Amino acid sequence: MARGRLSRQELIRLRRRAGFVGRRGEIAAFRDNFARAVEDPAHQFLFHVHGQAGVGKTSLVRQFEETAREQGAPTAYVDEAVHDIPEAMAAISSQLAAQGHPLKVFDKLLATYRERRHEAEAAAVAAEGAPGPADQDDPQGAVPSPGSMIAAQAGLAGLGLLPGVGALTGGLDPRQVARGADRLRGLLSARLRSHDEVQLVMAPLEVLTPVFVREVSALADASPSVALFFDTYERTGPLLDIWLRDVLVSDRYGPLAPNVVVTLAGQTALDRRCWADCLDCVTDLPLDAFTEGEARQFLATRDITDERVVAVILRLSGGLPVLVSTLAENRPRAVEAVDDPSDTAVERFLKWETDPVRREAALAAALPRHVDEDIFRAAVDAPAAGQFGWLCGLPFVADRGGRWQYHEVVRTAMLRLQRRRSPQTWTARHRQLAEAARRHRTDHAPDANPADSWSGERQLDHRLREIYHSLCADPQPSLAQALSDTLDAAEHAPAAVRRVVETIRLAGEDAGDPEVGDWGARMTTALTEDGGGLIAILTALLSHPGLDLHEQARIHRVRGREHRKAEAWQQAFADFDRCLELEPRNASALLGRGLTHRYMRHFERAAEDYTRALEITPDSLEAASQLGEAYRLLGRYEQARTEFDRALALQPRHAFSIASRATCLRRLGHHEESLAGLERAIEINANYAWAMAERGATYRDMGQHDLALAEFDRALAVNPAYVWAYARRGITLRVMGRHDEALDALGRAAELQPNDPWVWAERCHTCLESGRMSKRSWRPTGPLPSTPTTPGPTGPAAPHCTPWTATTRH
Repeated sequence: MARGRLSRQELIRLRRRAGFVGRRGEIAAFRDNFARAVEDPAHQFLFHVHGQAGVGKTSLVRQFEETAREQGAPTAYVDEAVHDIPEAMAAISSQLAAQGHPLKVFDKLLATYRERRHEAEAAAVAAEGAPGPADQDDPQGAVPSPGSMIAAQAGLAGLGLLPGVGALTGGLDPRQVARGADRLRGLLSARLRSHDEVQLVMAPLEVLTPVFVREVSALADASPSVALFFDTYERTGPLLDIWLRDVLVSDRYGPLAPNVVVTLAGQTALDRRCWADCLDCVTDLPLDAFTEGEARQFLATRDITDERVVAVILRLSGGLPVLVSTLAENRPRAVEAVDDPSDTAVERFLKWETDPVRREAALAAALPRHVDEDIFRAAVDAPAAGQFGWLCGLPFVADRGGRWQYHEVVRTAMLRLQRRRSPQTWTARHRQLAEAARRHRTDHAPDANPADSWSGERQLDHRLREIYHSLCADPQPSLAQALSDTLDAAEHAPAAVRRVVETIRLAGEDAGDPEVGDWGARMTTALTEDGGGLIAILTALLSHPGLDLHEQARIHRVRGREHRKAEAWQQAFADFDRCLELEPRNASALLGRGLTHRYMRHFERAAEDYTRALEITPDSLEAASQLGEAYRLLGRYEQARTEFDRALALQPRHAFSIASRATCLRRLGHHEESLAGLERAIEINANYAWAMAERGATYRDMGQHDLALAEFDRALAVNPAYVWAYARRGITLRVMGRHDEALDALGRAAELQPNDPWVWAERCHTCLESGRMSKRSWRPTGPLPSTPTTPGPTGPAAPHCTPWTATTRH
């Protein structure tokens, strides 16, 4: 059914458009560009509007958008509401579709990307909890180590797959990124449906952008032009710069139609590191305050012509468009109406709002960093609860992706006024807002564990608002809790740490508290400086003088985990040891240290730590299963079986314990029981490649080689990068006398794991056994790698580097 009336937003746009004055030269230049042929050297395809806050950049961009539509051009508008490049493309596609120009192929591919990205994140989480490096006795560890997974995530964060993670992994060796990405690619191959889908997740820009460019160009070919606008570019530029430059001026993503016109608008100049070679293609449109003539013209459209009133407004606003608009909103008729004795801009913003309820509501609603109707009701007094619609129509309040925000100049002035005018009211209102955020957070997850309050955008938003308003209300008492919240985020949601730190920094600025501001600045620096990241944040937190022993221990434990992920083994041990000095019965630290020992192949020490952890927490599934795994790796299969039984009493469907227990049964000669246990683990986890390969090893021990090959093939169908499965398959083929196939399988294992001496030894053994060493000696493209000397997953401490003899059959 057709609508019978215009929406509030449409009415606001019409009113503002009718009263828009000034910027005639900029609008004329933009309009005239449509009349030029694209071959004309004067034709422009990139405009850059820039100037300080409040000069009317967004208003001008909206005028440009209306001008483009008048010329028959489809348009799209993007601002800081997007958080990554696929989101930006999605926003453009959605707006073009709303105008009758859908990008059908792109939208379908984007939907696939979002689904597969979710699966990729699930794969990364699953891999984080999997065992470490692999060998013939620890094949489960073929799943990427946590260090490699984090490195892979760092690479994906750069593509927008894991927003926020990139800043937290800056201290990793770039080689780890490449190695981790390769391992993650293999893991994703087991989860996704095709190589194309793996590529879509691993390199979304390389797959999505060419399709996006092709369809936008097709639309431009069928239209007079296509106009794209990127507002608040001072915020989105660091994210979009390189991608947008490549789309506009390179062939990286394919040719873009010449009549696609792009406008950037932001407070700062374009980053010369990115745009230096392209500045000759940019039409620069700097904006400043209104000239006196433009300001007078604007006031005249509001029927403000009294010279004395005009003079006061010009003096108070300084010509800043947002202030001119605010001061003119209620059309003052006399000097007395504007000659306010207050020396604050806020008093003049609201001077002509005679309704005291609305006046106070405008001030109170400036306290949150953004408002929706629920937040507005929590911020204002009860009589103003129904005034949200009025607030949205104020000239300094704008819609930003469904959230309404004050212009920063106006909001800053209002905050300062309220802080000075009544510190008690300031504190009470911020406490009220903090309590509302806490209530919303706990109402949505009343029985949540600590990790749940960081899960999901909605919960995170409530948590950040609670931190911000608590700091503004009571800076000193709330600082310790805010730093503890930072630690919470580091432990449970590392991608959220940047937003927590930014919240603390803003609260320090807005509350005017030097200590909170100093902590915000210090942690921001820790995140962004070279070599910074999550470890630097945790190190900074340790310097807070108010930390109790428990918080100190917790920081050392979490930092130990991060050092382990980065494969900084000695630093990890130092942190876990310090945590245990402070809290000798910290079971989580014992588990963390035990896992580090396990990755270093110190299985006896790992077992000692797991045993202590189990003594402290007898009902710990992780402690029982990890102790069983340590015993298994030590070859103490009966003890391992006992511990796995303990774990399964706690969680009967724990696939890891079921499969590892079955491996012990194979080693003890109970092959049929082993096969049944492994199949049960696969029923629980359909993608359990290790269990499939272990079934292959069991069948091989039983002399049923064809069934063994079928299981190895089954494992490789799930995980095409599974080195251990390739190697075991090659050994089985060798036993069957199929030496050519065995060499191919072992060669594939060597390609995937070139630094593994065991794989090379098995391949050489196969060549010798077949008598083909001289005729068919497969070699890598470079020299055979020497044995590494650095302990780690590829060093001598790694399980898979154990010497093997020519008669070994495992």
